[in-house]
Amino acid sequence: MSKKLIIVFEGIEGTGKSHHINNVAKYLKKKNKKFIQIREPGGSKNSEKIRKLILNTKSTFNKYTDLLLYLSARSENIELIKKNIEKNIILIDRFSDSTIAYQHYGMGVNLKFIQNINNFLLKDIKADFTFLNTVSKKNMKNRLLKRKNLNRYDKFQTNFYDKVQKGFIKILKKNPKKYMKINSNLNIEQNEIVILNKIDSLI
Repeated sequence: MSKKLIIVFEGIEGTGKSHHINNVAKYLKKKNKKFIQIREPGGSKNSEKIRKLILNTKSTFNKYTDLLLYLSARSENIELIKKNIEKNIILIDRFSDSTIAYQHYGMGVNLKFIQNINNFLLKDIKADFTFLNTVSKKNMKNRLLKRKNLNRYDKFQTNFYDKVQKGFIKILKKNPKKYMKINSNLNIEQNEIVILNKIDSLI
């Protein structure tokens, strides 16, 4: 019997995390494993509405509004996660670590403030395992240039993404057993194999 885990894919823009979560979803479907796939911001109907607001290139929110909108989107996903926890494998494209990496390490919002609201919303819900995808500045820039449509979070300064990625790595180092660092500068097919092998061992 497979384990019904919450598996998260994290990383800054251009790391290929969305590609890998979609590839894992195809793999689980092929193996007839029960799962749901959501993203943050997004997932539930209301959370997707908030996503459009956050990522709209015309939006000019300050860092606190940004944080509260992300947490509002998460709040709208709680019931969806609760309905599926321990029944289905839950794949999430970005989760609570993203809030800390982007809003604390990237934007300088107080860490305790973020953690208090996160803990209030999530209670005992937490990721069982996280794939942290990392990328070099050069490759990130090149990949973003190839995108046809850029959202607001694709257009920040390079040093912002650098701070966020370093933040992710600090989070990983605090609990390395629950993380796998994926070097997205390497061949994507090579990384697909590494990730799917780990998925097999997890479930």
